[in-house]
Amino acid sequence: MAKKAPSSSALRTVFLCSACGNESPKWFGRCPHCNEWNTAVEETPRASTHPEKHGYGVGAGAPEPKRLADIEGRGEDRRRSGIGELDRVLGGGLVPGSLVLIGGDPGIGKSTLALQLAGALGRAEHSVLYVSGEESPRQARMRAERIALRGAADHLWLHSEIDLDAIAAEVDRLNPSLLVIDSIQTLYVPSLNAAPGSVSQVRECGLRLLRLAKDRSLPVILIGHVTKDGSVAGPRTLEHMVDVVLYLEGDAHHEYRILSAAKNRFGSTNEIGVFEMRGDGLSEVENPSERLLRDRGLEVPGSAVVASIEGSRPLLVEVQALVAPTHFANPQRVAQGVDPRRLAVVIAVLEKRAGLSLAGTDVFVNVAGGIRLEEPAADLGLALALASSFRDIPLAPDMVAVGEVGLGGELRPVPHMERRLQEAVRLGFRSAVIPKRNAPAAESGKGKAASTIEHVAAATLDEAIDRCFPARAAGTTRPSPGPRPARTSTRG
Repeated sequence: MAKKAPSSSALRTVFLCSACGNESPKWFGRCPHCNEWNTAVEETPRASTHPEKHGYGVGAGAPEPKRLADIEGRGEDRRRSGIGELDRVLGGGLVPGSLVLIGGDPGIGKSTLALQLAGALGRAEHSVLYVSGEESPRQARMRAERIALRGAADHLWLHSEIDLDAIAAEVDRLNPSLLVIDSIQTLYVPSLNAAPGSVSQVRECGLRLLRLAKDRSLPVILIGHVTKDGSVAGPRTLEHMVDVVLYLEGDAHHEYRILSAAKNRFGSTNEIGVFEMRGDGLSEVENPSERLLRDRGLEVPGSAVVASIEGSRPLLVEVQALVAPTHFANPQRVAQGVDPRRLAVVIAVLEKRAGLSLAGTDVFVNVAGGIRLEEPAADLGLALALASSFRDIPLAPDMVAVGEVGLGGELRPVPHMERRLQEAVRLGFRSAVIPKRNAPAAESGKGKAASTIEHVAAATLDEAIDRCFPARAAGTTRPSPGPRPARTSTRG
């Protein structure tokens, strides 16, 4: 008797979009859902499972809907992590039942930060289950000894496992206060016919961990790998289902690391945490402005200090610019720490409104310390740094610049001027170039900033350059990379 051929449904495969998780029965070059190219991944559909077994289907124990008035309301019950910079970015601490995803480049310090968080809670006598799918317990112990997790060994449990069902069983047995998964791409669900790290496995593991966190009010930390473009690997739905998405950024060749939030359901996404990578782990930088300006060169053309606001924290950073004659047909425009498109706008305004001819020069801009400036208040400092390098005249070493530059060359006011100036006064700055519309608010603001710092108020970018480089108006400038074209009138 001939054997029965397997059904076509048992051998059927589907194609999933690695960006959005869209499922298609046939291969596609461009995803019809999110319009991304070359994101089709072949997967075998998951086997039939019982939703009630995993706690997120329509089982007998499924929760019933409740009226909003019947739900008990209470304030945020946050748990301090013991790491101040991490608590700042999280919005005050870990929220019970929250799912936090930490991403970053390989070797940037994600696992170190997670292990230090586990150690801090362990020292506070909170039990922590640290699941490592990439390291053995001995390797994790060596890393823990390197970062000196003293007093936390009795409350820190290490588990080298990638089976999510086995991990859930250990959570039931230990009942920890925190669960750390390192990393989400190494986990798998045995009922799925797919390899660990595939789109279907990452999505299914994320859903089950989400239900585990919500049902037990257990905060869960997920560490995720990143792709070449810097986003977390796996389906985009992974970032949508978690409560908080954190990114640990920085240059591997420098010591500073910046922790920022791309998504936070329990707080602001504008806060940043600054760490310093040492041999014994990540160390908090309590005064980042002073540390970032520590190695700043004085009386150097092309250097300007910008007073920025990152969330609730005023931050003073150095913007460096280098303008040099070009040897190419197309001049180079290289920007690190600022948006290249914003740099192009500032260069265009300098040429059109301030009379600086930068068309035949290469322009290089860098924000010292690995900080990225996103707010428009950094425009004035960027423009002054470019003008300083172009005219080869240094700015005053005790001057700070704050202001947004409009396309018409006008300086627009920025918020929180008093807080910015207070930070500048604390670090010893004596003058501040600000928009004219910010001057009354700065002078009438509370505190000592108005009385101890000189306000150089300007209405336009051209006026601000004239105020910062008096020699330019007198015609005694030093040699510059290129001649400044004379202004001509188009009136008859």
